[in-house]
Amino acid sequence: MSFLKEILDYLRARKKLWLMPLFVLFLLFGAIFVLSQGSVVAPFIYTLF
Repeated sequence: MSFLKEILDYLRARKKLWLMPLFVLFLLFGAIFVLSQGSVVAPFIYTLF
């Protein structure tokens, strides 16, 4: 969790808060790919991309 805190501190210090939605989107896509690897939903997710 300290890694996330450091990233947030960096974004605040450099005034790059506009990048926050991009990081959230990347984390969301990463979580979807990891969680869907062995599930029944995987074929449906692959058709979206």
